[in-house]
Amino acid sequence: MIAKLSGRLDETGEDWAIVDVQGVGYLVHCSARTLSALGTVGDACTIHTDLQVSENDMRLLGFAESSERDWFRLLTGVQGVGSKVGLAILSALSTGELRDACAAGDAASVARANGVGPKLAGRIVNELKDKAGALPGGGMAGATVMPAGGASADAVSALQNLGFKPAVAAQAVARAQEELGEGAAEGDLIRVALKKAAG
Repeated sequence: MIAKLSGRLDETGEDWAIVDVQGVGYLVHCSARTLSALGTVGDACTIHTDLQVSENDMRLLGFAESSERDWFRLLTGVQGVGSKVGLAILSALSTGELRDACAAGDAASVARANGVGPKLAGRIVNELKDKAGALPGGGMAGATVMPAGGASADAVSALQNLGFKPAVAAQAVARAQEELGEGAAEGDLIRVALKKAAG
């Protein structure tokens, strides 16, 4: 499977780009956010991809960040969300906004995307709210990404064991880390994160 392309941006359209990789042009369908992140025609670019194959179609979807691709895969796992709607949602919301909307049960924010009605937005939020905390918000949203292992991850796990939802725990620990700094001890992170989560 094609997981990533590095080459030159050859051409762009409303929802697609052609990436020239050593003379081979790959047509990649993208969200508006990814298109703007790729730069201008002629620029060197790297794009994370997802290959979707159906009975009568094969299409390459492209993402500026791997976290955006992770969210796309989650979204298209929801009944009624195809690749076009998935890209429309990622055009309307950054990965951080999408994570926060799912965690908070905010279907109205998701319904801002083209082609997403209130019923589908509600289904997306309901199905993804428990998975939202496990995924990073992504660099595009400026969200804090928890490193695997280490004090932050342990603190998130501790909060989850106390009954907090994954999204709430991750957000509280991220805010505690901002306040305490990078080298904060696990116990301090848990103490401050508990206040943030409870507040």
